[in-house]
Amino acid sequence: MVAIVSTVAYLGLEARAVEVQVQLIAGLPAFHVVGLADKAVAESRERVRGAVAALGLALPPKRIVVNLSPADLPKEGSHFDLPIALGLLGAMGVVDAETLADYVVVGELGLDGRIASSPGVLLAALHASAEGKGLVCPANQGAEAAWAGTIEVIAAPDLLALLNHFKGHGLLSPPQPGEAEAPGTGPDLKQVKGQETAKRALEIAAAGGHNLLMIGPPGAGKSLMASCLPGILPPLDAAEALEVSMVQSVAGTLAGGRLTRTRPFRSPHHSASMAALVGGGLKVKPGEVSLAHLGVLFLDELPEFQRAALDSLRQPLETGVVSVARANAHVTFPARVQLVAAMNPCRCGHLGDASLACSRAPRCAADYQAKVSGPLLDRIDLHVEVQAVTAADLVLPPPAEGSAEVAARVAAARAIQARRYEGTETRTNAGIDGDLLAAVATPDDPARALLGQAAAAMRLSARGYTRVLRVARTIADLAGSEGVGRLHIAEALSYRRQAPRN
Repeated sequence: MVAIVSTVAYLGLEARAVEVQVQLIAGLPAFHVVGLADKAVAESRERVRGAVAALGLALPPKRIVVNLSPADLPKEGSHFDLPIALGLLGAMGVVDAETLADYVVVGELGLDGRIASSPGVLLAALHASAEGKGLVCPANQGAEAAWAGTIEVIAAPDLLALLNHFKGHGLLSPPQPGEAEAPGTGPDLKQVKGQETAKRALEIAAAGGHNLLMIGPPGAGKSLMASCLPGILPPLDAAEALEVSMVQSVAGTLAGGRLTRTRPFRSPHHSASMAALVGGGLKVKPGEVSLAHLGVLFLDELPEFQRAALDSLRQPLETGVVSVARANAHVTFPARVQLVAAMNPCRCGHLGDASLACSRAPRCAADYQAKVSGPLLDRIDLHVEVQAVTAADLVLPPPAEGSAEVAARVAAARAIQARRYEGTETRTNAGIDGDLLAAVATPDDPARALLGQAAAAMRLSARGYTRVLRVARTIADLAGSEGVGRLHIAEALSYRRQAPRN
């Protein structure tokens, strides 16, 4: 007899069906797991052995063979423990094997029989829902699985409680979906003294989902303004919150099944590796650019990042997805992020102040800024110079306008874009291209003439030309204008980096 239990293997944000087939064969006692299993899955033999012993049962004196089908699909992670244990108990006749056929099972086992949490339960629940099956998962992840819809979720604290549930001796109550947290509050723009140009650029970036680079001396407020950005962005809607939670689930950071309406804000240290930024590693996991999906990726001290790591962001910023290619798997993660970067003008940071600048100025500035490649800078829509804050600025009273007022204007502009792009895959002005760009962001004649002259004088690339139109469309939305005029183009051009001359 072969007992079969359904589970999943994770490949990016995709849960692929896996059958755990368990057979007891006459012969010398042995326990084999086959089917392209990694080290964690192979070690499940000892965890399953200990968990079964904790029930007061002994393994049969036979040859136990566990096959994970399809055999050519890589199997990684400890969530195979519970389906292997249930398959073994089904083959032993302890639990009805036909009952197990109605469920997808995930969970890690302890030697005492406890069922521990494992990453990816939300993905497994969505897969089970699509297959018309129920889900068996750890008790502390039941709230996460319940977000998948109306499927039956059995969230068990240990193996004994799960067996009693299947036998009808002590039914486990169905879990409720975790709480949807209200949007969080962060720093307020009222804390920023001066910097009106930079705050205007921040508002435009938030309204259209544009990438932003702030260049200025240390202590000018670049990091503070970046941390204010989530507070002026509109909260995640229900579909977006589920997308973000799926990434968090596969990364193992979705605590307590709580979905959040606050957009992610990730700020990796400049020592982060390429795999940390875009994903990868021995077991391919989402990187910072995917953990910031539908939110903000803030890179402080931009030139201090490894050149190769920064250049690896070029493709995700353009396409909204990141593809990690490995010899045994090709994994795709979502990466629709808003990049906000900050950097000093030079290594000492005081290029514009002759009394503080180093002796190598201005050559040190050229060397320092050259650490960031031109193609990456070309993908950043808004470049803004942040001036040093003086003592006179600091003694001024807080500005009358803070994050709440700016957020209201951003929400109004985003609502315009939502109506405009309804029925398309585009969500914000930062994503328009091709025919759609021509349809919604065609400037009038005076604006077209200005853009043509500026494109030649500033030596804009085709990508730069397109991004100027996108920013101008956002500026027009903030102004409530139907068309794109000369003033909108002029302001968009003021935020564009000019190509260096040879």
